[in-house]
Amino acid sequence: MSSNSITEKEGSKDNYYVQTVNMDAPLPPAPQMQPYQRTFGNPAPLGMLAYGTVFLCSSILTLASKDVGGQANLVLVFATFYGGISQTLVGMWEMFLGNTFSATVFTTYGGFNLSYGALYLPQIGLASAYSGQEFYNAIGIYLAIWDLITFVFFLGAIRTTAPIMVTLGFTVCALTCLSINAFTGNEHLATAGGALGIIASFGAYYGALSLFWTQQTTFSFIRLPPLITAPSNV
Repeated sequence: MSSNSITEKEGSKDNYYVQTVNMDAPLPPAPQMQPYQRTFGNPAPLGMLAYGTVFLCSSILTLASKDVGGQANLVLVFATFYGGISQTLVGMWEMFLGNTFSATVFTTYGGFNLSYGALYLPQIGLASAYSGQEFYNAIGIYLAIWDLITFVFFLGAIRTTAPIMVTLGFTVCALTCLSINAFTGNEHLATAGGALGIIASFGAYYGALSLFWTQQTTFSFIRLPPLITAPSNV
C-alpha cells in the first residue's frame, strides 16, 4: 500500500468527531409561549341605540298624542322587546368587560324599560288598580324617581363624552316635564317633555354611531368624532 493511500485514509478519519454532552449541565430555558389575545366587541352602541329608539318613539307619540290613539301600546313593544332586553344584556356584557359605570347605567335603563312596559300590561293589572287621576299621580311619582336616578347618572358622566352628557342631561329635563305633566295635566309640559326627549334620543344616536361607525366598516367622511369634553387625566 502506498504512502499516499495511507494519508488519504487518515485524512478521512479526521473529518469525523464525537460530540460529548455534560449531563450535569442545566437545561436550556424552555421557549416562552405567547398568550392568546382575545378581542371583544363594544356593546355600548347597541345599548345607546336601544335607549335612543325607545325615547324617540315615546317622545314622538307624546307630541302626537291627539292624533295617535293608544300610544302606550306601541311604546310597550319598543320598551320591552328592544330597550328592556337589549340594554339589560349590554349591561351584563359591560360588567364583564370591567366598565362599571356603563354596566350600571345600561342595566338600570333596561329595568326601566321593562318596568315601564309592565305598567300597561293588562295581565299585571297596575293600570286597573288605580282610578282616574290616581293612575296619573302614580305615573308622576314613577317618573320623578327615574328622573332622580338619571340626574345621579348625569353627575357621574361629567368626565365622559359630550353625546352622553347631552343624552342624560336632556333626559333629566324631559322626565321632569313629563312628571309634572302627570300631576297637573298641563299639555305644554307634555309638549316640552316630548321635544326634550327627541333631543336626548339624538344624543344617544350620535354616541352610538360614533362608536359603531369604525375605520374598518365606514368611510372617514361619514364617521363621527366622539366629542370628548374633558381629558382622561382630569
